[in-house]
Amino acid sequence: MDYTYKTKMVCAKEIRFHIEDDVITDIEFLGGCNGNLKAISKLVDGWKVSQIEEKLRGNLCGMKPTSCADQLALAVRKAYEETHA
Repeated sequence: MDYTYKTKMVCAKEIRFHIEDDVITDIEFLGGCNGNLKAISKLVDGWKVSQIEEKLRGNLCGMKPTSCADQLALAVRKAYEETHA
């Protein structure tokens, strides 16, 4: 299933990805730090929701209470919960 998540408090406006069971693929950030977000997307492609949460949840960007990586962790958890309700 393709999923779109509207981010909060970060430069990227949204995150799009595919979720199948609990595996995340085809991650795409709209906006934000292009090079860094492409790298993150490639690094975690094919990971399970729990793996992404373990590595990215709680990462902060400067003085913000979140980051694009943290938003990805929140997004995949929300997608998982919505698809397994």
